[in-house]
Amino acid sequence: MFADLSARLAEVRDRIHSALSRSGHSQRVTVISVTKTFGPEAVRAVAQAGLTDVGENKVQEALAKQEQTRDIAVNWHLIGHLQRNKVKSLAHFHTFHALDSSRLADAIDGWAAPQQMRIRALVQVNVAGEETKGGFSLAELPAEAERLRARTGLEIRGAMTMAPYDAPEPVLRRCFAGARSARDMLAAAGHPATELSMGMSHDFEIAVEEGATLVRLGTILFGDRS
Repeated sequence: MFADLSARLAEVRDRIHSALSRSGHSQRVTVISVTKTFGPEAVRAVAQAGLTDVGENKVQEALAKQEQTRDIAVNWHLIGHLQRNKVKSLAHFHTFHALDSSRLADAIDGWAAPQQMRIRALVQVNVAGEETKGGFSLAELPAEAERLRARTGLEIRGAMTMAPYDAPEPVLRRCFAGARSARDMLAAAGHPATELSMGMSHDFEIAVEEGATLVRLGTILFGDRS
């Protein structure tokens, strides 16, 4: 079903390398294969192609695939919104990419801290101010970065953003540069913030040029979703 995945991945890696060369950056870029709506066979194909990171938007879909692919060693990333009543599911993920509110941060900490767990998370920033997307504004972030320092159940590893779909290149660059500044704010506040999750199939090269360390790719690897 995914016979051309290795070729698609090789092309993606070439394009990432070219983007790094153009930008003059040298960060390590991890490809997160977004397998949403595809079955467990997509996860198996990903592992066979040499990818080690899998992203899912929905908890239940992710947990079902994890159960069906327990024999495969991959890092699972939750990249979609999480309801506060499902924070316990984060025990099954390597990194949570969508820490989008103070209330969610407190809910995660309230569950994880008493168990001496630390959940690896990325703070979602809404640089473009889109009403349909969650996340912190850049103006809100310095205060939240300080507040999060007291949340021992969280390990803030960086920032995540989603740029407006089909936006022109200048808008994409402003959005990605804003996320980079958000990551730097978190690091300046004392968090081990080195990761920058941004870029999808249609804009990942620009994201890499702007400093992305994690790119979330689905369509370009697997084809269009039905």
